[in-house]
Order: sequence, then C-alpha cells, then structure tokens
Amino acid sequence: MADAVIVVALLLVAASATVAVVTRDPVRQALVLAVLGVVLAVLFTVLQAPDVGLSQLAVGSALTPLLLMLTVRKVRRRGQEKGRGR
Repeated sequence: MADAVIVVALLLVAASATVAVVTRDPVRQALVLAVLGVVLAVLFTVLQAPDVGLSQLAVGSALTPLLLMLTVRKVRRRGQEKGRGR
C-alpha cells in the first residue's frame, strides 16, 4: 500500500514539474510552481520526512510563488510606465 502511494506521489511530481516547464505565462508558472510545492510536500511526508515536507510547504508552495508573482507584477508595471513615456 505504501509503495502505491509513493508511486502516485512521484507521478504527480513528474506531471506538475512537466506542466511548470511547458507553461509559458509567468503568472501561470508561479501557480503551477505552488502546486508542485504542495505535491513535493506530500511526497516528503509520505517518505517519512515531515520536517522537510513542512519546510517545502512553506517555502516551495507559498513564499517562492508569491515572490515570483510580485516580481512579474513589478516588471509589467515598469513596462507600462515606459510605454506611456515616463
């Protein structure tokens, strides 16, 4: 039973990582990266590393995507300001 859960978690990690690489829009990439972080946290928990899973949940699924989305927002705003002649 435990082996089946590990295989499913690994397949979900592989699928979400592939989607993150294939996605072109940076905002969608950040959202998929958040999903990947959650799936990795589940995988770490299944592999009996709950401390690593909690760290991954905090950093990989919350903090990193948030920073990426804020960066994309700032870059897009600067591009719009330059387009208006400022």
